Amino acid sequence: MKHVIACMRALCPISDETVKELESLVVKCNYPKRYQLIKENIFCRYAYFIEKGMTRSFWLVDGEEITTSFSCEGGIVFSMDELYYNKKSEEFVETLEDVEVYRIELTDLRRLFETNLEFCNWGRIIHQNEYRRLHRSHKERLTLPARQRYEEFKKQFPYVCQRTNLGYIASYLGITLSTLSRLRSNENDKA
Repeated sequence: MKHVIACMRALCPISDETVKELESLVVKCNYPKRYQLIKENIFCRYAYFIEKGMTRSFWLVDGEEITTSFSCEGGIVFSMDELYYNKKSEEFVETLEDVEVYRIELTDLRRLFETNLEFCNWGRIIHQNEYRRLHRSHKERLTLPARQRYEEFKKQFPYVCQRTNLGYIASYLGITLSTLSRLRSNENDKA
């Protein structure tokens, strides 16, 4: 869990005691590429700290997968519907690569948020960062042309461009795959 802890500590102070408490609650798991950690309309009961690998979150809308987010090393993925509202997930979280994760039960995660100030502060920071990402993404989709959306995406998720299917990126940006391919082709022509 070294990478996860390092990323947590990069956001806020986390004591060795808090690390030990967290480590006592997690189970190391390995999953193959394209494994669904979280499924729509199913209670998962777990959150996953990503030590190695990458995931994407998506909704299924009229049979089409709409990518909503990407997470990689040092991140955490879970269903907000389950964690905060005790409802079945409205989205899927799928591995994009073979992953090494540390699984924690949502009841334990909730208890840590409620009883450990360091962990609570870390949770607040990851949530405020995610809110800002969502807010910016929404604004960019409404106001920027496709090229600028792609440029902003590359700044926000530099690791994704090299590691995943272009169709997932196009879906996230709200553009067609052919538009994204054209943008990338023009980018390569200039290089």
